[in-house]
Amino acid sequence: MKAFVFPGQGAQFVGMGKDLYDNNPVAHDMFEKANEILGFRITDLMFNGTDEDLRQTKVTQPAIFLHSVILAKTLENEMTPDMVAGHSLGEFSALVASGALTFEDGLKLVSARAQAMQKACELKPSTMAAVLALPDEKVEEICAGVDGVVVCANYNCPGQIVISGEEPAIDAACELLLAAGAKRALKLKVGGAFHSPCMEPARAELAKAIEATPVHTPSCPVYQNVDAKPHTDPAEIKANLVAQLTAPVRWTQTVQNMVADGADEFIEIGPGKVLQGLISKIARGVALAGKQ
Repeated sequence: MKAFVFPGQGAQFVGMGKDLYDNNPVAHDMFEKANEILGFRITDLMFNGTDEDLRQTKVTQPAIFLHSVILAKTLENEMTPDMVAGHSLGEFSALVASGALTFEDGLKLVSARAQAMQKACELKPSTMAAVLALPDEKVEEICAGVDGVVVCANYNCPGQIVISGEEPAIDAACELLLAAGAKRALKLKVGGAFHSPCMEPARAELAKAIEATPVHTPSCPVYQNVDAKPHTDPAEIKANLVAQLTAPVRWTQTVQNMVADGADEFIEIGPGKVLQGLISKIARGVALAGKQ
């Protein structure tokens, strides 16, 4: 069975999507529609901007979403998925690719999400850190013992977790994690503490936008980050999307569940190859491919 997976923030690169824009009339029209919806020419930043331009959350998230979703649209006649999933932001791409959200509604939600997250990031100093080579349970135990907000945010693959929270708590946790035997506990260059309680103001703001947006029954199951389980019920999909901002991304468990349900070929659609790397460590032996 074929699974489409969609990357999240961090996969962006200058020039992403330009070949599609130049060579595919459907893609060209979708990019221009996106410029219109967003109220600025995001294509200029994607194709000819700087790394700094693309690192702004309000640009990064719509840019990755657009590349992924438009690419999936151009592949429709070539292949269709039996199941889909996306890492964090990528969940919105997965929902559009499966027909649960329209392209226009998906883009509006991603833009609203990015702006709400940007605002939440500015309220207090917060960050994220990658932790390598410690069991999940050990990382959870150490985070639970630190004063302040610090939680496991991304279960990326066995031996790789990202923690998220207030800067002093992240610093304290990193020291303890290294002392406990972590190979690395490295702070990331991100705007703030995504997938943690620090995103509560953004979650509350985004909840209103999600509630007002029609969600349809998808053409195949969507494995959502919050519980790593397949969903087709629009009400459940909405609730999980709202919860996603402050809850961890259970990517390891998602891939394991997709394999258990029959996935034997994973195709990463969008910029970069991050998910292929993670999946190769979670489910050895499955077929991996990428479409950029």
